[in-house]
Amino acid sequence: MADPGKLSRRRGLVVVGGGAGRRGAAPRVTGRVWLAGAGPGDPDLMTVRAVRVLSQADVVVHDGLVPEAILALAPDSARRISVAKQKSRHTYAQEEINRLLVGLACEGLNVVRLKGGDPFIFGRGGEELEACRAAGVPCEVVPGITAALAASASAGAPLTHRKSAQAVTFVTGHAAGDSEPDLDWEALARPNHTVVVYMGASTAGRIADRLIAAGRAPGTPAMVVFRASRPDEVRCVTTLSALGEAAAAGSGPALLIVGEAMAEATALAPTDFLRQEERA
Repeated sequence: MADPGKLSRRRGLVVVGGGAGRRGAAPRVTGRVWLAGAGPGDPDLMTVRAVRVLSQADVVVHDGLVPEAILALAPDSARRISVAKQKSRHTYAQEEINRLLVGLACEGLNVVRLKGGDPFIFGRGGEELEACRAAGVPCEVVPGITAALAASASAGAPLTHRKSAQAVTFVTGHAAGDSEPDLDWEALARPNHTVVVYMGASTAGRIADRLIAAGRAPGTPAMVVFRASRPDEVRCVTTLSALGEAAAAGSGPALLIVGEAMAEATALAPTDFLRQEERA
């Protein structure tokens, strides 16, 4: 059996087997892949199912945002392969990750592809599922709590509300390269509508400008959440017109939430979070 560590170092060189030399024969797959959501970062917010499949892993292929406390739930014997992506600097291209998952499963290994949040919410889980299906690799999706749900809950600000938020839309703050996402700004600017922006810290000012230009009131309540659910979480409650300034004041993974229901949100500094944990 090939060493998964070597497979991880030979990025892009994992080749799906061809049936003991027979040209065109389908690979014999004896392993499987789970696309599992690790949740927003707090291990207590993982699903029971995610913890269970993680305990069965031979290999854990994980994002950079998955904390050590969650990785520790895998068996000590399990390989841990980081495929961390950071803005403008991807250690692994998505195609390489797809090949890695397929190659490891074809070696007879149980592979957990552990992704921050939920695999299908801006996590490219759909692309990895397609790659596994195309190669005949058994693949199961384990949903996770996405960051917007954790941020909303901890702030006490509902994403939907009968009086102030009859709809909620999740969007991404950036597209390929440095291009602006192709969004329906007029639809997002409608009142009584919560807009959640993932990966939008660096474009928060432009997003606010586009929403205001499309008709959203500058004084619409808004919130920026850094590192939702983690011990160093920070929440800044602000308005749409000041969203860019609020986002620039923090660092780390950030979520922007705009909408009338955010008037219910409470601010949070890291020391406040730690005091809450001590009282619990």
